Amino acid sequence: MTPLGTLVRGVLALEPGAPAIEFEHRWWTWGELSRIVEGLDGAFEAAGLGAGARIGSLMRNHVLVAGLAIELVVSDRCMVTLNPGMPDDRLGSEIRNVKPPALVGLERDWERPAVREAAGSVGCLGVMLCDDPERPVRLVPGLEIVRGTDLNREAPGIVIEMLTSGTTGPPKRIPLKATSFSRGILEAGVFDGRAVDDPPRLRSGVQVLNTPFAHIGGLFGLFNCLSAGRRSSLLERFTVESWTDAVRRHRPKAAGAPPSALRMILDADVPKEDLASLVVFRVSTAPLEPELADEFYERYGIPVLQNYGATEFAGGVAGWTLADFKAHHQDKRGSVGRLNPGVEGRIVNPDTGEVLAHGQEGLLELRAPQLLDGKTWVRTMDVCVLDADDFLWIKRRYDNAIVRGGFKVMPDDVVRSLEQHPAIREAAVVGVRDDRLGQVPVAAFRVRSGASAPSEAELKEFLRTRLMPYQVPARFLAVEDFPRTPSMKVSQPDLKALFDAAPS
Repeated sequence: MTPLGTLVRGVLALEPGAPAIEFEHRWWTWGELSRIVEGLDGAFEAAGLGAGARIGSLMRNHVLVAGLAIELVVSDRCMVTLNPGMPDDRLGSEIRNVKPPALVGLERDWERPAVREAAGSVGCLGVMLCDDPERPVRLVPGLEIVRGTDLNREAPGIVIEMLTSGTTGPPKRIPLKATSFSRGILEAGVFDGRAVDDPPRLRSGVQVLNTPFAHIGGLFGLFNCLSAGRRSSLLERFTVESWTDAVRRHRPKAAGAPPSALRMILDADVPKEDLASLVVFRVSTAPLEPELADEFYERYGIPVLQNYGATEFAGGVAGWTLADFKAHHQDKRGSVGRLNPGVEGRIVNPDTGEVLAHGQEGLLELRAPQLLDGKTWVRTMDVCVLDADDFLWIKRRYDNAIVRGGFKVMPDDVVRSLEQHPAIREAAVVGVRDDRLGQVPVAAFRVRSGASAPSEAELKEFLRTRLMPYQVPARFLAVEDFPRTPSMKVSQPDLKALFDAAPS
């Protein structure tokens, strides 16, 4: 068991009757979380799925899923994350591709025929999480045993396999080592005044958790709370109303959300007194415009502390501390913060690999104990500037990924789906700036000869069955031809200019 697993087990055992996680205004105790862990462990052991077993996990923000995540970390099994927000056909296909020996989800997930059919076709164990503190874990009828003969059964030493678009290539599953995840969580305790080897204890205060568990940031937030022995208020998703209610009731000193949440809070004109307990607001998952952070600080007097990380990095690799903000928020404005202790960074020429001097712009490379072997430089696709004080500025993506409110949209995925429409001959997708979400995808298309241009409503409906909601373009534009480079590739800057000139 990793040091993190040992610590979390110790926290669970301290005061079983004490409140641990609030969900939908109901407190679940540490003992009730332990009951979820024990029920899952019993089901897996009975099926012959011990340490290292890959467990397909339908990751909703729910207290029962928090219990699932705890079980997999403390038992040294592997959490293979699946996003239940996918359309049925894509989720079924993903389950068939992953071929886990067990699949775990809420009752509502198992009510979807696509989930049951996919699980049945691969022959995995089906485990249902039920909203019953006395009996939260049950087997799915018809899926009580592991029947499949070609399942991907084990991933020893891996704690999470998370699907991500990544910073180094197309969407892929990223395996995170249990030792790296454990180290990342325990070392993050320094921001909370905790040492890596602190014994388990329960602490005061409540942390609001609203980042999706399907993202590495959501799991980091959960396990930061668990390892600290701190209570949490878990939101199924971020809304201004639910988040403000939780902050107002629990009075945390720190809270966080994607940068788009800052704009939503400002637009809703949330009263300053509702956020009076906050000392800092932490943001991640998407670029933060300095003007937005300034506006929030001027309105509420709360410093906005950004951090930078990715699934491939097993969490954060750079970020702002409150002390750094007080000392440098003017002269380091726009930075994502300073490289974390133990993380080395350098900027290289994207074509030659030459290491560039401080202050020059190029691709970021990182080296840290949690990355690969701890000795190899890992190249990102982020164009950055790093100064002599190790403060980092993210300028843009070297590839063409669009970050929409923290979700990465790969234009090629959208183009392929658009070009399946019978009226569309060719499509192109670019990202344009959005005040609330940072960026949104927009699509231009050429119509086939003799066909009529489909309406925006028709295209959105067509894409909703093929893409995730955040992948569907915000705007569509029919064109005779695209602006092109001399090599006949679509010119992205010129295409963006077309959208700037066109009426919204």
